Formats: sequence, structure tokens, C-alpha cells
Amino acid sequence: MKITVVILLLTISLLGVTASYVLPGWRDLILIAGPSAFAAFILLVWTVVRRRKPSKVPSKWGILDGSNVMHWKDGAPGLQAVQDVVIALQRRGYGIGVVFDANAGYLLTGRYQHDKLALRLSLPRDNVLVVHKGEPADPRILTMARDMGAVVVTNDRYRDWDAQFPEVRKPGHLVRGGYRDGTLWRDLPDG
Repeated sequence: MKITVVILLLTISLLGVTASYVLPGWRDLILIAGPSAFAAFILLVWTVVRRRKPSKVPSKWGILDGSNVMHWKDGAPGLQAVQDVVIALQRRGYGIGVVFDANAGYLLTGRYQHDKLALRLSLPRDNVLVVHKGEPADPRILTMARDMGAVVVTNDRYRDWDAQFPEVRKPGHLVRGGYRDGTLWRDLPDG
């Protein structure tokens, strides 16, 4: 809401409060003007506070192929590699989305883990997707990356999908990574 509209509402409400005290026969106006003035004041405070907080919408995004990245460390499925990549990308100012195959929870814990994966990665639920059983994750990952202008963090080459998603052949679109001597590495483009 624009601050000028809120100030106008507050001014009109305060005039009504004043009129209810000053003008004889207008006392009942306080029943409307009083709550209106209070509500307009709350709106004014909320609008000013909201304007002071800069929006932290990332300008660049990384979509993690969670089922691929979770095998980067020692080849066994685990969330440590995914957590390490999430932290590394966040430090570089990336917004994060993670997409897992339907069986990811079973590989990690022996049962379905959709919302719990987001919690374990310290990400909002909307940023983690476990595709439905029988649905391939690859086209979802590539579509999300296309729609968001994001890089895809994976060691998969997506050769089965390069006709539909030719951007996978573009240098820097697929970010490879892994561990060397226990240290995470990734071929993240500068910028």
C-alpha cells in the first residue's frame, strides 16, 4: 500500500475523531473514526517498517539435482554433500532450489522424506521438491532452471534431454562438482 494513501486514511480518521469531540451531536462518529484512526496508524507503521527492510530476493539461482549431489561425498547417499553445496552457493548470493527423485528419502533413511528433507537442509519447504513416484526429476530440474535463469548443480550431462533443453550444452549452465581430499569443489561460473 502506498504511504500517501495510508496518511490520507489516517488524516481523515483523525478529523472524524476531532469532529466527534468538537461538534455537538456528532459524538457517535467516534465509534467509526476511532477504530479507523487506530487501524490507519497500524497500517502506517507497518508500511514504514516494510519499506525499510530491503527485499532479499536473490538475483541468481542454483537448482541442485539433489539425487545426484547426495552421492558426491564417498559415493554413498547422504545429505552432507547437499548441505555443503547449499551453504557454498548461499555464500555466493545464490537462491537455492533442490529437486530429488522420489526414492531419495528411501535411499537416505528408508522412508519417504519430502518435508523433512527441507527441514534437514535448513531451507523453506517451497525450495525443496521430491518428485512423485514414477516421475523423472530431470525435466523438472531443467524446466525450473530455464524458468528461473538458474544454473544446474549436477554431474549429470542430461544427454537424454538435450534436444528438449539445448541449454544443457551451453558452458556454465551445468555446474559440476565433487570432493577432492575431503574438500568440496564446484565449477561455478564467476558473477
